[in-house]
Amino acid sequence: MLTNLRRINFRPRVGAQLRHLNSRSVIPEFRNEPILGYRAGSNERQEVQKQIKKFRDSPTEVPIVIAGKEIKTGKTKEIRPPHDHKKVVGVYHLAGDAEIQAAIDASVKARAEWCAMPWEHRAGIFLRMAELLAGPYRQVLNAATILGQSKNYFQAEIDSSCELIDFIRFNVKACEKIFSEQPISSPGVWNRVEYRPLEGFIYAVTPFNFTAIAGNLVSCPVMLGNVCVWKPSHSAILSGHVLMQLYKEAGLPDGVVNFIPGNAEQVTNKVLASRDFSGLHYTGSTSVFNGIYQKIASNLDNYKTYPRIVGETGGKNYIIAHNSCDLVDALVVGLVRGAFEYAGQKCSACSRAYIPKSIWPEVKKKLVDTMARVKTGNPEDPSVLVNAVIHETSADKTANYIKIAQEDPSCEVICGGKVDKSVGWFVSPTIVVTTNPNHKLIQEEIFAPVLTVYIYEDNKFEETLELADKAVTYGLTGALFAKDREVIAFADRKLSESAGNFYINDKCTGAVVGQQPFGGARGSGTNDKAGSHLNLLRWVSARSIKETFVPPTEVTYPYMNE
Repeated sequence: MLTNLRRINFRPRVGAQLRHLNSRSVIPEFRNEPILGYRAGSNERQEVQKQIKKFRDSPTEVPIVIAGKEIKTGKTKEIRPPHDHKKVVGVYHLAGDAEIQAAIDASVKARAEWCAMPWEHRAGIFLRMAELLAGPYRQVLNAATILGQSKNYFQAEIDSSCELIDFIRFNVKACEKIFSEQPISSPGVWNRVEYRPLEGFIYAVTPFNFTAIAGNLVSCPVMLGNVCVWKPSHSAILSGHVLMQLYKEAGLPDGVVNFIPGNAEQVTNKVLASRDFSGLHYTGSTSVFNGIYQKIASNLDNYKTYPRIVGETGGKNYIIAHNSCDLVDALVVGLVRGAFEYAGQKCSACSRAYIPKSIWPEVKKKLVDTMARVKTGNPEDPSVLVNAVIHETSADKTANYIKIAQEDPSCEVICGGKVDKSVGWFVSPTIVVTTNPNHKLIQEEIFAPVLTVYIYEDNKFEETLELADKAVTYGLTGALFAKDREVIAFADRKLSESAGNFYINDKCTGAVVGQQPFGGARGSGTNDKAGSHLNLLRWVSARSIKETFVPPTEVTYPYMNE
């Protein structure tokens, strides 16, 4: 039996017709969305270029959305493509204290009817959303992601289309699995579990780097009957605006998701002060997450319930090669794609590598030759692999790290090393070789196209695994390239705590929903695994119900009367 709030004797609003649901709904089987190719002359390339032109020709005014109403405060900021920062493609309105409180109130008000809706109908809204995204909204959201977040065609396709569609469809199917899990019943007793949403509202704080993450952080709790106050990243407003249009088109009731761009600290402080705050769904930096966690802890006495805290934070992800690796070409591809796709701004991006001395000359030559063919520039050009970093602050921060490497005798910059801010926030893909395994560039998250390589003696593989494990406070992703199975098994055990997602003979990026549930521990988050049912379980509060059909009528037990 699939059980959820008021599944039986659902009380509709006044005027609605009562309808009995004598059925057990089965959600369509999940399959990953096929990736479109964007080859020259293809329909998808022509359509995404058309949508980009629309955004460029007609700047977008992005309102706050509260209880379904568009609100324009007059306090605005401009939206400029990171790769073309002189071009204004829109403005967005900023929420103040009044709007933040209104969003909280709207969420709390919307909760009663939303969580009372039979879960199949909530599922239907999100399945429709996935179909809209796979169809008419696909290139609109891709274009917003390309323009607003500086992703090339392929990176936008695998993110704002395929991954988000996958998240929605997979999570709806996972709801069915969760609701169907019921306890055993003894003779004369019927036991069941009701999966309630959390009592209050969810606060979703979403990042710039993945439109799919923004969509999932909001929709995952919501499809389980929760309501959401959403603070998007200032650097992903255009795609966030399209997502709000998509929610509305799919039929999501007003007030279930409230969209409030604004000052991060102001919004967070106001939200966390609410007695109705019941959960945080977060992706972003470790330091910000730690600060929010501490604020939640300091407010515990104020809340109705202990809030659920789910966060995916920083990373300093690695690739380690063993001298048994006979796939040097594959290793080079893993390093280049892992480090430089989306300009190193993926949560899982490779930013440090450990290469044995015996194969380094061949690896180095092929790396340098490959990087000479890699094009950096405007991602609206289909030939570009590496885009701009997200904003000037990121470009300046990266320039400082590159300068450290250039001035340090323990480091050699073998590729890149240039920053150009004249047209966009461009950092050329940079490879640094260091003799110091504990160098600043090895230990600190840069979140930009910088890869630091440490060359180790072949007979010090075990020590190198120890270095890789202990060098950083993070534990998100890692990869191993090796042929020897005993080596693979040994490294797998040795590195078990170093990465929540571990790859063998592959790059450390590219987790696919339903295939590689994503998340890490240590300083990389709570490891609640987006893309699996484990994440959804964090957004329900179970209630056990026992019904006894023929209850006892005597106080004493039979043995007492012997």
